[in-house]
Amino acid sequence: MKRTPEPETPRALLGLQQMSPRQQLRAGRLPRRLTQLFAGLTLFGLSMAMLIRGGLGMIPWDVFHAGVTKHLPLSFGTVAIITALIVLLLWIPLREAPGLGTIANAIWVGVAVDVFLALLSAPEGLVARFAMMLGGIVLNAVATALYIGAQFGPGPRDGLMTGLARRLPISLRVIRTGIEVVVVLAGWLLGGVVGLGTVLFALCIGPLTQLFLPPLMVRVDRPSRPEGPTSA
Repeated sequence: MKRTPEPETPRALLGLQQMSPRQQLRAGRLPRRLTQLFAGLTLFGLSMAMLIRGGLGMIPWDVFHAGVTKHLPLSFGTVAIITALIVLLLWIPLREAPGLGTIANAIWVGVAVDVFLALLSAPEGLVARFAMMLGGIVLNAVATALYIGAQFGPGPRDGLMTGLARRLPISLRVIRTGIEVVVVLAGWLLGGVVGLGTVLFALCIGPLTQLFLPPLMVRVDRPSRPEGPTSA
C-alpha cells in the first residue's frame, strides 16, 4: 500500500534545512549566505542599541544584560556574549548541535552592540525616542530573518527554546514566553529597564519576522552525506 506523505512542517515549507556545520559549508551559495549572516548579526546589534538608546524598554534578554551591567564592571556587549556562551552550555543536555551561525551569533552580536552604543546617542523628545524604538523593533525582525535565512543554524537563545520544546510536552509558544518572562523578571530585579518597547517587541517580533523571512530565505539543498567505499 502506498504510504501517504506526511504534511510539511512550517520549517520545511520555508525552505529551512537542518544541517551539520560541514553540510552548511557545502550547501552552496556560500558567499551570499556568509554576507547575509554577518549583515543580519550586525543589524541585530544595531537594533539592540536603538532600543537601548530609545529608553522606552529593551528586548527581553537585553533587560537581563542591562541589569547585570549594573553589578559587574563589564560592557553591555560583553555581558551579552557571556550570557550567550552560558546558554550554549545548556544545549549539551538537550543534545542540540550548534551551527556556524550559532557561534557567530554568540560573539558577533555582542561586539556589534557595543560599537553601535558608542556611536548612537539618546534622542531628545518623546516622539524621537518612540520612532527609534519602533525602528529598532522592525530592524530586529529584518536582522533575525537575515541571519536565519542564511541557513547557518539558530542563535543560542533560539536553540535553547526549540531544544526544550522537543523534549517537553509544552508548546513552543509557552516555552518562549516562559523563558522571556524569567529573564525579564531577573533583569528588572537587577535594575534593567522594562517599558513599552519590551511589550511591543514581545508582541510584534514573531509576526514581523514571519513577514520578512520568506523573501530573505536563501534556498539551498541539504548535501547528502558522502557514501562510504563500496566493496567489489
